Amino acid sequence: MNLVCRGAAGLVGLGAGVLAWSTLVEPRAFALREFEVPVLPAGAAPLRVLHLSDLHLVPGQRTKQDWVRSLAALEPDLVITTGDNLAHRDAVPAVLDTYRDLLEIPGVFVLGSNDYFPPTLKNPLRYFNDSHQRGEALTSARLPTQDLIDGFTSAGWLDLNNARGALTLRGVRLEFVGVDDPHLEYDRYDQAAGPAAPDTELLVGVTHAPYQRVLDAMTTDGAGLVLAGHTHGGQVCVPFHGALVTNCDLVPGRAKGLSRWWPGAGSTPSSAAPPTAAWLEVSAGLGASPYSPFRFACRPEATLLTLV
Repeated sequence: MNLVCRGAAGLVGLGAGVLAWSTLVEPRAFALREFEVPVLPAGAAPLRVLHLSDLHLVPGQRTKQDWVRSLAALEPDLVITTGDNLAHRDAVPAVLDTYRDLLEIPGVFVLGSNDYFPPTLKNPLRYFNDSHQRGEALTSARLPTQDLIDGFTSAGWLDLNNARGALTLRGVRLEFVGVDDPHLEYDRYDQAAGPAAPDTELLVGVTHAPYQRVLDAMTTDGAGLVLAGHTHGGQVCVPFHGALVTNCDLVPGRAKGLSRWWPGAGSTPSSAAPPTAAWLEVSAGLGASPYSPFRFACRPEATLLTLV
């Protein structure tokens, strides 16, 4: 009996420790992931791209804000944010202040569902089924989305929500194609579809949620690099295994990090990619809903991509 009691007490203690770690420690253990991506033509100057996603900012989260501000010291050539910046109706000024120095750098952006609608209390098990309700079906409340857009565009960042744009950085011409949030089914790829201009050296796809229909469309048009967020890397992962869910139809093996994608890739592993396959980088993001503020075996992150 004593052994049983001690065993039960040990399990309770372990559970409490895991809960404390996943809510108090790991969500603040910000990490910078770095990848070198061979997508530029021979002789092109390397480009440093800082990818930020899923900030889910609530005013007063100073540790997160300070860490993001510190990333300006990396001196990237380009900043890309793939949405879900907000987690509170008053968060826009805090988001723009967090990005303050980064807004001095050329940038592009798309929006996620949490840039339109405030977070709501949900059963975490819903993430195992992508058919759950979202957006207007969950709440009639709205966030000041236009204020966020105006803050980004007034700094010169390109709005890629169902749109295209182009930038020349260090002599390299990049063209971008983006969509509004596919998780809300706001994506209208037909409004931005088409191959890149003849003088483009790299077509970059940008989306919040990496649904396969969007990845297929972008890579069919010739995108050599696609960036996304939304998955939180699985958020609660199994050590030495990885993500269990992605909150979209992307397979868990591609929930974060760098992989390959090509039209119809589906669940085919990157090891079987054709030579012309694009590179797909999915960020595990920097935050989470205030109603589910935990992470386990999946540190919050930003990504620095060196394009070569």
